[in-house]
Amino acid sequence: MTRPQQDRKTVLIVALAVAAAIALPRASRAEDSQLDKMRAKIAAFVGDKMEKLGGSRIVYKVDADGLRESVITDWRDDVYKTLRENKIAFSGLAIRDGGVELKIADARARDMLARKLASAAEGLPSHALTVTDGGDGLVRLAPTEAASAARLRDLVEDSVAMIEQRLKDSGIRLASVQPDGTDRIRIFVPGEMNPEQTTAIFARKIKVGFRLVDLSMPGEQAQSGTPPEGSEVLLGFKDNKPYLVAKGSALEGDDVSYAGPGFATGTKEPIAWFRFNGRGTRRFAHLTAENVGRPFAIVLDDKVVSAPVIREPITGGSGQISGNFTLEEASSVAMLLRAGSLPGHLDLVEQRVVQPAAKP
Repeated sequence: MTRPQQDRKTVLIVALAVAAAIALPRASRAEDSQLDKMRAKIAAFVGDKMEKLGGSRIVYKVDADGLRESVITDWRDDVYKTLRENKIAFSGLAIRDGGVELKIADARARDMLARKLASAAEGLPSHALTVTDGGDGLVRLAPTEAASAARLRDLVEDSVAMIEQRLKDSGIRLASVQPDGTDRIRIFVPGEMNPEQTTAIFARKIKVGFRLVDLSMPGEQAQSGTPPEGSEVLLGFKDNKPYLVAKGSALEGDDVSYAGPGFATGTKEPIAWFRFNGRGTRRFAHLTAENVGRPFAIVLDDKVVSAPVIREPITGGSGQISGNFTLEEASSVAMLLRAGSLPGHLDLVEQRVVQPAAKP
């Protein structure tokens, strides 16, 4: 066996170990720092082995500012919901200086808000916040440093998973993708001497939409004729079946807070599940309440991955997508949903060609 073949075999074997570590639930990894360290060492070893083969090195920076803006906006929405549900009188609710501020004249009401928010964040380190009561009715909520750091780590991990899935969907099976510092991600693709081909994969944002299905005519008829104004024909993700759907999306990727692969209860069929943020939860509840009995389409990059019928108002803020998926397809759908919902964007910091290491 030649040395390059040996190197490739080593990389493939260790890459399987990395994949196993990455596949563990985030909660489990957070509880076991030793596993985090092992994963980092394995990833670094894989990266070093790959770079000896030569190829493309690419470094991205995650959008920490976009993350903070997204978190604070969600907080403002959650505070508003808590205030309304508990009938707390307030004024001046606004985002200011990296936090949320409002005025509550009643001291007991201010204490109630603080307790409700603390209870909602219990057990979620990335949701921890400080609540400052100025005593004059002014209440300020801001993330703790630990919570901000935890959210940034989560964003980097989610971005790594998204990058790995999109590389795989593009036919790139052997690549090293790992965190590089607190807010950067390093990618190495062995044998690829044109890094622009890899960065082009991430230059286009994934389009995510939740659209109502137009029932005025069958999709096949609209495909062969003229669709009604305001609607268009899109094809199915797996079966290429024509669907007549509204052009406008009732909800988009920014309304999704998380998505991942899983298995349906009972049937154990692979699915992609998703969770909305506060704004998305309210919009989805309104959409489903107003359209009981009507199907809606979940659309990824102009492909309909599912078109379930709304049986009842869905107010819990989460759902699942099924479609006779393989587990790999469910993972791909989940990561496409996640890619469309990641806060901000990835900034390209570096792309260059690494020449193969000289043989001794």
